[in-house]
Amino acid sequence: MYPAPARHPAAPGGGGSGGAASGLKFTVADTCERIKEEFNFIQQQYHSLKLECEKLASEKTEMQRHYVMYYEMSYGLNVEMHKQTEIAKRLNAIIGQVLPFLAQEHQQQVANAVERAKQVTMSELNAIIGQQQQQGLQQLLQQIHAQQLPHGAVVGGLPPGGLLGFAGAAAAAAAAGVPPHLAPPPHPAAAAAAVQAQAQALLKPADLQQHRAAAETPEDRKPIALPDERLGHRSVSPPEKFRSRTPDLESDSKRRKEEKLGHESDAEKSDQDLVVDVANEEASSPHANGEHSDPRENGTLEKLGAPGHVGGPVSGAGSASVKDRPPSRSGSSSARSTPSLKSKDIGFDGHMRIPASNGLNNIAGGKPAYSYHMNGEGQLQPVPFPTDALVGAGIPRHARQINTLTHGEVVCAVTISNPTKYVYTGGKGCVKVWDIGQSVGSASVKPVSQLDCLQRDNYIRSVKLLPDGRTLIVGGEASQLSIWDLASPTPRIKAELTSSAPACYALAISPDSKVCFSCCSDGNIAVWDLQNQTLVRQFQGHTDGASCIDISADGSKLWTGGLDNTVRSWDLREGRQLQQHDFTSQIFSLGYCPTGEWLAVGMENSNVEVLHATKSDKYQLHLHDSCVLSLRFASCGKWFVSTGKDNLLNAWRTPYGASIFQSKESSSVLSCDISADDKYIVTGSGDKKATVYEVIY
Repeated sequence: MYPAPARHPAAPGGGGSGGAASGLKFTVADTCERIKEEFNFIQQQYHSLKLECEKLASEKTEMQRHYVMYYEMSYGLNVEMHKQTEIAKRLNAIIGQVLPFLAQEHQQQVANAVERAKQVTMSELNAIIGQQQQQGLQQLLQQIHAQQLPHGAVVGGLPPGGLLGFAGAAAAAAAAGVPPHLAPPPHPAAAAAAVQAQAQALLKPADLQQHRAAAETPEDRKPIALPDERLGHRSVSPPEKFRSRTPDLESDSKRRKEEKLGHESDAEKSDQDLVVDVANEEASSPHANGEHSDPRENGTLEKLGAPGHVGGPVSGAGSASVKDRPPSRSGSSSARSTPSLKSKDIGFDGHMRIPASNGLNNIAGGKPAYSYHMNGEGQLQPVPFPTDALVGAGIPRHARQINTLTHGEVVCAVTISNPTKYVYTGGKGCVKVWDIGQSVGSASVKPVSQLDCLQRDNYIRSVKLLPDGRTLIVGGEASQLSIWDLASPTPRIKAELTSSAPACYALAISPDSKVCFSCCSDGNIAVWDLQNQTLVRQFQGHTDGASCIDISADGSKLWTGGLDNTVRSWDLREGRQLQQHDFTSQIFSLGYCPTGEWLAVGMENSNVEVLHATKSDKYQLHLHDSCVLSLRFASCGKWFVSTGKDNLLNAWRTPYGASIFQSKESSSVLSCDISADDKYIVTGSGDKKATVYEVIY
């Protein structure tokens, strides 16, 4: 019924299943062959990439080596730059000493030459350096030929046949491919001979013969020493009061780099820097123990040849005077003696240039000036002092040391009671009370009381007495301010004020004793109600730690200085900032004149500047040789004192800065105070003692 199914024809060469199997075997073998070829190709690519990677790795290693080499070279160039800057400053000081001995017609020529040298452009400088390198290379080749020494032997040390000068040695090292920081230093005899030849070239034979004896003092014959810390990667050694806790420059640099890379707050950064080192900085000097030098006019010093005098010619841009003795080595761990806040690296005196008619900062007679007035155009001119600058009612003649109070720790804060009877000294973890009324002139004075406050290892930064003498306020390396009741039979803490800042650097009390102001390490100014013992407000403006403070006599205006290089004034009635004065240096101390509108500011760059509160009138004083750590006006307002890391206590006439008297202590002077009757001065120093002076009128 149904048709039979059709059959498919058989595949040629055999059955259908056998042909399919044969075709499948052929496909698998072909695929495997192709996979093998691809594997071999990939393997060749792998070997090629591996070789290229190894080549890149070797190039990377070479680049790293070059980077390290160039980094070392740039570091050496930086060191050399700072060294040459320091040499230039000192040569400028030498010119200032030589200039007064020249004939009048030559002085202007030298001054013009100095000014021309300051205006040399980079292209001219490069041309001069190229000529020096060419001459130095020729001289080097001549010496190599004369001595028949290998090239490397001459670069490694000077050939025995002669001495290269400084420029020749530097040029020879550069020509030989030696980095500047690895080149041999110039021979001292060659450097001295070069300086002497330059000085003698400026003098007439008659001038040489006439002034040879006067010029060749023992101090002048001393070589100019460049401290190690001035040749490092930082231009200025960290100041004594504002120094980091690190023991050496390398770790200090590392810490600074980490601070710059991190994102910690100002409070955290300031908290890391509140450490005090207690070793004495300098040996005793001839002016220690109350000896004084007594400048009697702007630029005139008695005992100019005495060791340790100040007031040398002011070189460069607003820098301090260059003295014969080398500056103290604050960078070494064995020469630290004072509390530290935070100090930023600053360059070589980025301040204004001080002009003078003869090109140097001298007044008539060629004597170096130290007090300058800024005119309306921003130029500084030496101040002609009035005849009554150092005489008259209320002007002291000198100060006599009458007591040494051996505190036992670095004395970071001092104050004296009214009436003058007790001195309070703040050190590490305690305030000691001294009765000087019963112990004037006594060799061994012992404290009558000890007030333990803060932590034992934390330094006290400020102590303030209320006018009634019954309450003492203490602030320092802690978040708390301690209020002490001194009227009780045994002094006791009656209250503590806690702020958010990790440290308090300075205190001020309102004239009515109702309000206390504290300078905080985070830059804020905390305002405390002493009756209710509460924080009533904060003045915010400083971008770094607020370091110093003072209040006007009527209690209407507050002045603060900070590590952000600014001085700010605040209206206490309206609670707002009034003015801001910007400087090129950190502010370490300030004081407001009780009887006039003058503000004195002590700075890290060793200057004292006296500003008018409302006018653009300013004086700049140059007798300190290092940072100015404390400053205080007398109650009469006619004079004020400043102290510094240079171990000096200076007394100045308000406002133009005639030097009334000067005392040299044996270590850095960190703090000072003047009694209410202007008869006594007390200072705290880094050699763990306080000194009481009687002011002689």
